[in-house]
Amino acid sequence: MENDETEGTGVTYYRLSEVEERNSFKSTWIIIHNKVYDVTKFLEEHPGGEEVLREQAGGDATESFEDVGHSTDAREMASSMVIGELHPDDRGNALFQTFHWVSCSSWWSNWLIPAVAAVIVTLLYRTYTAEEA
Repeated sequence: MENDETEGTGVTYYRLSEVEERNSFKSTWIIIHNKVYDVTKFLEEHPGGEEVLREQAGGDATESFEDVGHSTDAREMASSMVIGELHPDDRGNALFQTFHWVSCSSWWSNWLIPAVAAVIVTLLYRTYTAEEA
């Protein structure tokens, strides 16, 4: 394991690479506000379904967690799943990877799919108008 404990604080730090490896049916970890959560045992109980947690597994789920607007009870329940914190050296990297993935998926859905749809519509329109002439 790559984790380590800071002397005197009792906090266990995990490297981003170790959290990324915990993305399976046997072990599912996520990061929320730089805290590392083991949500493996909670997958089947999650009100939004286990797919929601699996999509975030191995990465920073802070934005998704906050976007949903979890209740105080949900936050208290989540606090029982904290196993440590993201290593300070990796904190910027987790955020970068989250936004990098989001920007890649946004490019795909916001540009490529509409462009292909526009080409298909144009071809259908030209075929239709050519038959009338």
